[in-house]
Amino acid sequence: MEDLNLKQLATAVHAIAEEKNLPEDVVLDVVQQAIAAAWRRDNGDRDLNVRAILNQQNGTAKVIVHYDVVEEPENGGQLSLEEAKKLDKKALINGVIEQEHEATSFGRVAAQTAKQVLVQKLREAEREVVAKQFDDKIGQILTGTVARVEPRVVRIELGRGEGIMPASEQIPGERLMVGSRVKVLLKEIDRESGRGPTLLLSRADPNFVRILFMQEVPEVETGAVEIKGVAREAGRRTKLAVSSSAPGVDPVGTFVGAKGVRVQAVMNEIGDAEKIDIITWDADTKNFIANALSPAEISRIDIDDSDPAAKKATVYVNESQQSVAIGKQGQNVRLASQLTGYELDIATEE
Repeated sequence: MEDLNLKQLATAVHAIAEEKNLPEDVVLDVVQQAIAAAWRRDNGDRDLNVRAILNQQNGTAKVIVHYDVVEEPENGGQLSLEEAKKLDKKALINGVIEQEHEATSFGRVAAQTAKQVLVQKLREAEREVVAKQFDDKIGQILTGTVARVEPRVVRIELGRGEGIMPASEQIPGERLMVGSRVKVLLKEIDRESGRGPTLLLSRADPNFVRILFMQEVPEVETGAVEIKGVAREAGRRTKLAVSSSAPGVDPVGTFVGAKGVRVQAVMNEIGDAEKIDIITWDADTKNFIANALSPAEISRIDIDDSDPAAKKATVYVNESQQSVAIGKQGQNVRLASQLTGYELDIATEE
C-alpha cells in the first residue's frame, strides 16, 4: 500500500490529538473522513455517500457506501431497484442500501487526497475549538496585537486565536502598525466561510463607540444614565443619544466628563478625526429630532401624521442654519435620521 498506512494512522490519532490540543474523537472523525475521501478517489465518483470506520486496535478500516434506491438514477450515489436487488435482496424503491468494503490499500493519488483532507479538516477543527472559546465574547471589546496588514484585511492576534478586520470594519484613514496593541469589537463568528470559523472584528461599528463610553462612564453600570442610541460614520462623526433616570443628573455632562476627560479618552482610541456629538434623548419626538440635529438651531418641526409607519418629518430652519443642519455632504442630517429613526427633510422658513 502506498503512502497511507492505516496502522500508522490508527496509532497516530492519540498523538495528533495531544499535539493539536483537540479531543481524540474529533481527530478520529477527521482521520475517518480522510480515509473515506481516499476510498472515494480510488473506487467511486464524488457523489458517493461514503463513511469510514477505523479500528484503532488493529489498524483496519471498513468503508460503508450508502446508495439511494430510485426509479431513475442520476448520479453514482443512486441505484435503480434492479441494481440494488443484486446487492441486497430486501432493497425497496426510495429506500437506502449499504455496501461494506474492507479498506486495505490506496493508490498514490488517493493517498495524496487523504493527506490534503486530513490537513484541511484538522485546521478547521482547531479553528472551531478556538472559536468556541470566543462564543461568549461576541459583542465585547477585546485587546489584540496587529499581526498582518493586507490590502483588504487586517489580521489581529487575540491570544489564543486570530481575528480578521475587513476593510469595511476599519476606521477610514486609520493606519494600524504591525505589532501595535489595538482594541477591537468581536462582531460575530462566521462559520459559513467554508474555511472553518472566522472571528470578525470591527473598529468602525457603532457598538464599538457605545462600549468604549460604557467603559469610561461607571454611571451606566449603576443605571443613573443610559445610552439610548448611537449613529456613526466611522472616522468622521458619531452622534450619541443619552438620558438620565436619576433626578438632578445631567446625562450629557456625565458622558463628557470633568473637563471633557471621558469623551477625550474615547477619542484617543478612535482618533481625533472623528467628531463626537453627545445629545440628550427625549421622549418627545420633536424635541429628540431637534437635539439630534445639534449644533443646528431649529425653528419648528412637522411630523407627517398621514402615515405614522413611514416616520417622516420636515424640519424648518432659518437660511443661515440650513448648511449646519444638513452638514458636510449631508452628514449631520443623515446621522440624526439614523439616531431618531425618522426620515428628515430640511426646509427653510419662507
